[in-house]
Amino acid sequence: MKLFRIKPALRYCIIHCIGVVAVAAMALIGGASSAQAKTEITFWHAMDGQLGDAVSELVRQFNQSQGEFQVKAVYKGSYPEVQALAMSAFRQKASPHIVQVYEVGTLSMMLSDAIVPVQRLMRQHGSEPNWDDFMETIAGYYAKDGKLASMPFNVSTPILYYNKDIFKKAGLGDTPPATWQEVEAASRVILATGAASCGFTTSWPSWTLLENTFAWHDQPFATNQNGYSGLDTKLLINGDFGRMHTEALTRWQKERIFSYGGRLEEADIKFIKRDCAMLLQSSGSIGSLRKSLGFDWGTGQFPHWGWPYPKANTTLGGATLWVMRGHDLASYKGVVLFLRFVAEPSQQSWWAATTGYLPITKAAVKSLEEQAFYKNNPEQWAGVSQLLNAPATQTGQGLRLGNYTQVRQAIEMELENIFAGKKTVKEGLDAAVLRGNAILRQFGVTHGAAGQGEI
Repeated sequence: MKLFRIKPALRYCIIHCIGVVAVAAMALIGGASSAQAKTEITFWHAMDGQLGDAVSELVRQFNQSQGEFQVKAVYKGSYPEVQALAMSAFRQKASPHIVQVYEVGTLSMMLSDAIVPVQRLMRQHGSEPNWDDFMETIAGYYAKDGKLASMPFNVSTPILYYNKDIFKKAGLGDTPPATWQEVEAASRVILATGAASCGFTTSWPSWTLLENTFAWHDQPFATNQNGYSGLDTKLLINGDFGRMHTEALTRWQKERIFSYGGRLEEADIKFIKRDCAMLLQSSGSIGSLRKSLGFDWGTGQFPHWGWPYPKANTTLGGATLWVMRGHDLASYKGVVLFLRFVAEPSQQSWWAATTGYLPITKAAVKSLEEQAFYKNNPEQWAGVSQLLNAPATQTGQGLRLGNYTQVRQAIEMELENIFAGKKTVKEGLDAAVLRGNAILRQFGVTHGAAGQGEI
């Protein structure tokens, strides 16, 4: 066999190059180990489109702010889908660390064995925000025994949107109506002048037309302090106040002052297309409407009937962040850091300015005021002012009712029957109460506490 002699220069190059490659390989391995050393925190949410982009940016900012944890945000569908998937995953021991759940899922989450209360978890890790700085209306809704069970995230409340161009065309000036009587009067002028084909419409009809109208007027929506003090709860929407308000809506529906546009956010299109001059919708829609509206618009407070009803506060929409049980202690440290990051005034200010959702702390509101944000963006003040209007009463804290998505569907089905003339106001509201109470009763039985005790 013939042996080949390697020249010294070539031998040096081979040895040197191998050394360089080895060092580079070790660096790559070290980099990979460093990346792998980051503990991953899974976060399931229900936000797509512009709001989904905002969630992704918030998560990116957190991940860049520290090197120990990596939050992975995953869009999982609608609010009901996200909650159902999270609970199913928990039973399979595969739940996310954090899940976004809408406000009507609060009681179900509180009564489940799937969650770790947020305030307790953060206290255990010695990393708490100033809980006293949270707006009372917000903290009270998501608290159990005075302690927050979940971290408020995307907080909204219904407000009045109005088309300034239509108002000017009708000779109404630039001021939004503040009362239901003024909404009616403005609508009549708009119809008479041909400025639009309807006065106002609403998205999320049960949430706007009943739930928040009751709270705004300090009227009880259900027994047991709207469900806060027990599970044997019954609806009260078919009383004098509910009938008075629904009769007005029914009359206005016949006169085109009010135009029913469907459930969820289906009615938005009537406002976007300039068919209706006004829209009752979530303050959290400001960000998306700002991109889609091709006319001059503004916002005002939710309409109020005035005397003899007091003006209290509207209630919350949106969702909070719940921490799921079953994860290791190291990952919970990352969960706590992320939740603390979300609650910081600087992040709250950015989130509110970007999305249109409401800041959750007084410090964030003050920061935005000092930056002249509300002066330059007056459309975003209406929702904040409603939550700050008065300390939350027992009726203004919101609803803590089980299986409330189904209750809402029952209410909206009967509202549709009323607006379509298939039932009288009394018949429709009585039927909604009958259906809703059956759903609430079943929830109480399922949780073993119907008719007894405190939650």
